[in-house]
Amino acid sequence: MSCFKQALLTLAHLRKNETFAQLGAGFGVSEATVWRYVDETLEVLAAWAPGLHEALVGLGEGDFVIVDGTLIPTDRIKADEPYYSMKHKQHGMNVQVIAAPDGTPLWFSRATPGRTHDLTAARAHGIIQACLTRQILVLADRAYQGAGASVRTPYYHHREQPEHYQQFNRDHARLRAPGERAFAQLKSWRLLRRARCSTRRIGTAVQAVHTLLTCDYSG
Repeated sequence: MSCFKQALLTLAHLRKNETFAQLGAGFGVSEATVWRYVDETLEVLAAWAPGLHEALVGLGEGDFVIVDGTLIPTDRIKADEPYYSMKHKQHGMNVQVIAAPDGTPLWFSRATPGRTHDLTAARAHGIIQACLTRQILVLADRAYQGAGASVRTPYYHHREQPEHYQQFNRDHARLRAPGERAFAQLKSWRLLRRARCSTRRIGTAVQAVHTLLTCDYSG
């Protein structure tokens, strides 16, 4: 296959989430060939995705980002407890995202087992420390409470608190709302709505999609 057709094959895999057998039939190649081409292309795309510190370049004191976690569902590991998310009530992989105030995705983390708590994942990926070092304010949900001074989360039981607590929660929710756009862009690729691939390859697929989302086609 030409480089163009190999790229088209990988895009079809990510966009449509068809099986390798279906892709092979459509492109006139074997399942083994599809697997090899897709694997090679995803690795190349993933290598171009920005790292955490690269994603934060240009941000510093006075800036803020939105941090949240999402679950990439999978149907391959029903019996494996580490991949079961109590929050989402299904099996999958946890991916952390850093988004700009307008919802533009700046960085996606590698995938960790679904039962990983969002705060645990954020610390393990170095998100909390990286933002603290740069004095970047982080807006997050209640799952990140206790993360540190640079992380702002909503108050619990805010309706029982004075009005300024309630106003803080309203403002916090308004500022965090655009962050959902980052997840919407990620999940627009059907492979990441319910992945059939090995859990070890989900992180690579996420990084590959991030590269595609941030491609500059003007050149």
